Amino acid sequence: MSAARLDKPLDKLGAPPQRLKRSKASLVGGLACASGAFVLALLLLGSPSPLHILIAVVIGAALGAWVRLADL
Repeated sequence: MSAARLDKPLDKLGAPPQRLKRSKASLVGGLACASGAFVLALLLLGSPSPLHILIAVVIGAALGAWVRLADL
C-alpha cells in the first residue's frame, strides 16, 4: 500500500468521509446501562446516603457515556 492510502483509514474500510451517525439504539443502550449501573452501585454501597447516591450517579453516568460513545 502506498503512504497516501495509510493516511485515510476510513477510505480503506469503505466508510463515508463525513462524520458517522450514532443510532437510536446506542442512546437507549447507554441509558439502560447507566440506570442499571446506578441501581447496582447503590445496592453495593448500602444505605442511600447523599454521598452514596452521588457516587452511584457518577458511576452510572460514566458507564452510560462510555456505552453511548463506544457503540457505533
